[in-house]
Order: sequence, then C-alpha cells, then structure tokens
Amino acid sequence: MAGQEQVHAVLPEIEPMLAVAAPLPGEGYDLDWGFEVLWDGARTVAYCAGDGTLRLLSRDGGDVTRTYPELAGIGNQHGQRQAVLDGEIVVLDDRGRPDVDLLRRRTGAVNPRKVARLTMDTPVHLMLFDVMYLDGRSLLATPYRERRMLLESLDLTGARWSTPGWTEGDVQRAWATSLGHGYEGIVAKRLASDYRPGLRSPDWIKAGHVETHNVIIGGWVEGRAELRGLPGSLLVGVDAPDGLRFAGTVEHGLTDAERGELGEYLGALARPDTPFADFVDVPGAQWVEPRLIAEVTVSGRTTTGRLRNPTWQRLRPDLTRR
Repeated sequence: MAGQEQVHAVLPEIEPMLAVAAPLPGEGYDLDWGFEVLWDGARTVAYCAGDGTLRLLSRDGGDVTRTYPELAGIGNQHGQRQAVLDGEIVVLDDRGRPDVDLLRRRTGAVNPRKVARLTMDTPVHLMLFDVMYLDGRSLLATPYRERRMLLESLDLTGARWSTPGWTEGDVQRAWATSLGHGYEGIVAKRLASDYRPGLRSPDWIKAGHVETHNVIIGGWVEGRAELRGLPGSLLVGVDAPDGLRFAGTVEHGLTDAERGELGEYLGALARPDTPFADFVDVPGAQWVEPRLIAEVTVSGRTTTGRLRNPTWQRLRPDLTRR
C-alpha cells in the first residue's frame, strides 16, 4: 500500500526497548522513577505517517497492520503529524482486565473475512505508553519523563486506543493500584532514562503480581531440539465438580534435570485417552494418569480459567491425587 511504503521510507523503524525482571525501587528510592501498568498483551510499535495511514509492527518486526484493522483510526486522529509510538495490544475482559486467551484468537489472523468477524467478536485495544519519534525529531535521547509528557499532549484517545495514566515517584501507590485492578504487575522507568531500541535495560524494571497454585499434571508435549524425548511443556488442570478441568500449559521454569525426572514419572503413568473433562486442543499431547501434583506461580487467571504466565516451581511428592 502507498501509505505503508511512505512510512517505511520516511519514518525510522525502531525496535522496542525491553525491561528487566528485577526488584522494584523501594520506598524512599522511588522519587526518580515513574510507574506504569504491566500489560499482558502483544508489544507493538505504531507508525503514523502523517497522511492518515497507520502501520503496526510486532516486537519481532512483523507487520500486523491487517490483523488489527480497528486500530487504523489512530492514523486519522493523529492527522498530519508523524510519529512512532510504543504500546501493547490487549483484549480486555468484561472487567477491563487484559485476557491473553482472548488475544490469542486474534494473533496471526490475516484473512479479511475472518479478521472482520474477529474485529466484531473480539476487539483489541492499544495501550500507548511511549513516543520515540515526532514530527521529524528523534526522541531516543529525550528523558522518559519528557517523552511521557509529549505523548500525553498528543491526546490519543479513541474507542480502541488510549494513553493510560502513570504514577511518578510512588511505588506503593502504583503497586496497590495495579493489584486492586487485577493487572499483571507494574513497570518502573527511570525518569531521566533515554530510549534504547532493542535493548533490555535496567532503566526499565518489570515486576508481576505472583500467586502460588497447586495443579495436577494430566499430559505433556515432547520438546524440540535438545529437549526431544523430554517434556517440553506440561498440560495441567484443577479439580472441579465434573472432573479435572484443563488450566493451561507449563513451559517455563523447568531445569533439564527436572524434565528428565518428570519424563520417567510420566512414562510410567501413560494412558491412551485424555484425563480432562473438557476438550483440550493441544497438538502432540500425550496423556497420563492425573496423579502428580505440581506447584506453579502465576500472575492470575483468565476469564476462561486458564493460568496466566505459569512458571514451574517444584513437584509436590507430599501431595497425591487418587
């Protein structure tokens, strides 16, 4: 498209800056920091060409403009001003919280008919939180606090996009607000920091709200490459009145030694059919008797009961399911 070609030719393509997972600055040390919501979605850079067109690139540089047509109005609202904006695409549940399960329905869709249907059934929302380029001027060396004020001055608010508020110098308030609204966590950003494209910088710190849950292993999927023959991910569930209900997959946090140990246990518990009461559509699933209980940490649950960002902690041999 002509508009997209113009963006590619005129606007600089900027990789998103990334945050590190680390302890937040404590009370008394937080005056030099700003705090934002940690959104559970898809990182996206928006390019407004100044001619009403919009181009959206994912974190890995893929063009996702056609996947989210309901965001096209940002280009029109921005008018003749050119900008490169940083944000996160989310799908909000009926309580206004990001739901990653709903977002997955939109990911990768490009067929016009399917996209049109999904736009009506599962609309996305773009949370804008930074501006890296504006009207011919690079803002990469501009301090975060000034960039944030510039972004707010653009007044980019619509039915499917907004510029959420932030808190300056008050980590406790930011943490409590995020927890109270059921968000994933918060991101702390040093007020004087510049924007470092593609780098994971300690000037941005992310911290999520963590819950600990016991889950039941009902299956597994073989890993790839060096994990071939070992569990790459575990299919876990929780007990419900009608049986074991699927709660998601656990991929992160397992050591190679734990994968090897689990492989032996799961091989001895193999069964031909699913132990879950509900339908589980996971390619390559291998089912097991649901006897083993594991402890995982999560950042909450989605509206469909799936675990958010589950991370393996340990097997619970002291707990068994009969």
